[in-house]
Amino acid sequence: MGGRLRAPTGRYGGRTAEERQAERRSRFLAAALQLFGDAPGYRGTTVAALSQAAGLSTRQFYEEFRTLEDVLAALHLQVNGWAEQAVLDALGDADGLPLAERATVLFRAYARGITADPRRIRIAFVEIIGVSPRLEEQRLARRARWVDLIRAEADAAAARGEAEPRDYRLAATAFIGSVNGLLHDWTAGWVDATLDEVVDELVRLLLGMLRPEDWRPPSR
Repeated sequence: MGGRLRAPTGRYGGRTAEERQAERRSRFLAAALQLFGDAPGYRGTTVAALSQAAGLSTRQFYEEFRTLEDVLAALHLQVNGWAEQAVLDALGDADGLPLAERATVLFRAYARGITADPRRIRIAFVEIIGVSPRLEEQRLARRARWVDLIRAEADAAAARGEAEPRDYRLAATAFIGSVNGLLHDWTAGWVDATLDEVVDELVRLLLGMLRPEDWRPPSR
């Protein structure tokens, strides 16, 4: 199909066209979280099945999206957005804490945000893989945002004298890979540990990256 169908305009039932469109989009994304994030998965879902799960028509689907890949792209951004917002909300609670405590607060917030629903982690780390060059570019772009957040935290810790001052580009990238891999394996049941134990291990990895054995904090 060359493009989306034109959505209706004007008020209906006391709601504007934009409000109705937002509701339809939300229902499609909620249905996609269920079908893509559980059974049958993204590759096993059809437009008809998604529309039925959303309680909407295929015509309404094409008013909002061109393809199922567009839905997966939007859902992937939404899941990452939930996790990112959880971390941003936790920044206030972590303000002024020593590095180890600050890192623990932030990573617990991230872990809760991304694992609050097992379907979210499947969207973030499983269903998005290998779909298309476009979605791979999006996945790496979102991953880069997490890398930038870790780099900013590392640079701030170094400026406070709590971490070794150096270029953290490679280290942050490697660390985010570890985060993604460990949380994926934990969700899949391949890691016998509680979520708190997983978070504690990630914090230890981060602190080892920021404070190598031969590093000493500057004297005051």
